This record gives sequence, structure tokens and C-alpha cells, in this order.
Amino acid sequence: MKTHNILVPTLLVLLMGSCGGNSEDKKDAFSLEIKNQKKTYTTEDVLTISLNNKKNIETDSVVYFLNKDRVSITDNTLSLSGKKLGEKTLRAQIYSDDETYEASTKVTILSSIKPKLYTYKVLETYPHDINAYTQGLEFENDTLYESTGQYKESSLRKTDYRTGEVLQKVSLPDQYFGEGLTILNNKIYQLTWRENTGFIYNLKSMEQTGTFVYGESKEGWGLCHDAEKNIYKSDGTDRIWTLNSNTLAEMDYIEIFTNTSKINSVNELEWVEGKIYANVYQQGSIAIIDPSNGAVEGVIDLTDLKDKVTQHPKLDVLNGIAYKGEPNILYITGKNWDKLFKIEIIQK
Repeated sequence: MKTHNILVPTLLVLLMGSCGGNSEDKKDAFSLEIKNQKKTYTTEDVLTISLNNKKNIETDSVVYFLNKDRVSITDNTLSLSGKKLGEKTLRAQIYSDDETYEASTKVTILSSIKPKLYTYKVLETYPHDINAYTQGLEFENDTLYESTGQYKESSLRKTDYRTGEVLQKVSLPDQYFGEGLTILNNKIYQLTWRENTGFIYNLKSMEQTGTFVYGESKEGWGLCHDAEKNIYKSDGTDRIWTLNSNTLAEMDYIEIFTNTSKINSVNELEWVEGKIYANVYQQGSIAIIDPSNGAVEGVIDLTDLKDKVTQHPKLDVLNGIAYKGEPNILYITGKNWDKLFKIEIIQK
């Protein structure tokens, strides 16, 4: 009986070791290589792919993916034209009889264009609540809506932007830190920072009508939407997520890159004539982003705008972008700024 008890776990260990070995053999059966591999690529590059069958396994078919997107390999080449930017995994899925094998390699895709540089001209200056820790800003017709942050101070506001008067205010419960907002289908959507919760309000009454939760994105930073009713959400990383406007579920994301590097800490968002305008946290600049692939097409330098407001201990960074349909015109404020600026964007 004693011998039997020893043999059972011993056999289990041997069996488990055997299974592990088979798994490793399967994993190493193929390798995926890129000829003349580089550290980074651009959307103008064409990759020459080599799938090495190291154990001469008879294959039925091979399917290729760039992250989750299926891609076509023609004559062992992959064109990066039209592909989303970012740090990707190029993966081959190989089918042989009833077995499936995989091989992969990493690819970083940068923008193929250098961002244009813009400066600004102040056209008008309006009063703004110096106690508003601005997190989101958006016009609905001629009315400006604002989301403010800080625990025990967060709010949703309806304001007269010309006078700075707060027409209506909804305070968030103390445990929530308010973040970005956007307005779509007569609803206001507002994010919170680390609470994994978004709020939905009736636009007319500003009564809260529902909530939603985040998915893979762990934090809430900025929101905007396009003309096709897609909602876009930043999470403080280099990613901007596309949300289903009905369910608020995350469907996909873009990674924000220039022609040289990744842009982290993407924050407040605004949709402007087919592009996403995004301020970068702790930077006095706004990136103009192609929503189809994440390429930064332009940068607006607003560094010294903060110098034009009242200087005080609680003064913080630029963080409020609103667009009212006027070409090349934005409305800008920041955290605890006492002014809202109407500015004209000018190419350098």
C-alpha cells in the first residue's frame, strides 16, 4: 500500500513532464523572422517575412495577424501602409492536420510624417472659476459643459462661457474623482479617474440616468466623439480607445506615435474636423491625431498660455479643450485657471 502511494505521484510527475515537453516541442516548431529587421518601421515600409519550419512539419495553411487584425502576406511580404501605429505582435498561425502552431515577432510602427508645428493668437478672454479643477470641456450649441476633478470637489457643470457663470452643477459623491466628458444623443458621459466608473446624465435636466464600467483600460482621463457617433476614451497611457456608443464597451484602440516616438499620458480629448485634439498631461501642448492610425500630424505649442492667468498656489496645468465649429478656433482653459481663452491656431 505504501509503495502504491509513492508510485501514483511519481507517475503523475512523469506524465506532466512528458506533456510539458510536447508543448515546448510544439512551441518551437516554427519561427517567424523579418529580413533586414530594424528597431522601428514606418507605414511606408514593406516587410519581407520568413516562416521557418524547423521540424519539417507538413502544413495545410498559414494565417497572419498584426495583434488581433488579420493581415495579408503576398509573396512573403507585408505592406505596413494603412496599418495602425504602435508596438505590435506579428503572428503566424499554422495549421497541420488537427494541430495548430504559432510563431511571432515584435514590430514597432511609427508615423511616416513629421508633425507640423502650430502656435496661437488670443482672440478673446473670458472669466473662469478659479476653483474649478478642469478635466473635461465641451460645447453643446452655445453652452459650455465642464467636468471638474479632485476627491470631494468633483462636479459636472453647465456654464455661460462668456460670463463664467455656473448655470447648473451636479456634485459627484466624495469617493469619485471626476475626469473627461462628452455629449452625444442628448446624453452627457462623464469619466472618473481610478474608480472604473463612468456616469451618464440626461442633457436637459443633468439628472444621472446610468453608469458604465471600463474594460481593459484601467483609468478614465478624456472623452470625445466623432460625427459617426463613435466615442473615444483616453486612459493616461499612449492609447485612445474606441467605445460602442450604445454599450460603452471598448471595441478597439489606437496607439499615439510621432515619426520618432510614443506619446504617453494622453489626457483631455476634443474632436475637431475629423481629427482628435489631445493635450498631453503636464505639457503645455496639444497633439493633433489621426484617429484611423494614431499618427500625430501636428503639435500646438501653448506653453506660455498658463502665464496669462492669475498665478496662485493651486494653479495647475492646461487641461481643457473645446471646439464650437469655428475654423481654426479653440477654447482653452486649465486646472484652477481663472480665465478661458478663445484662441486662433496658426501654423509656424
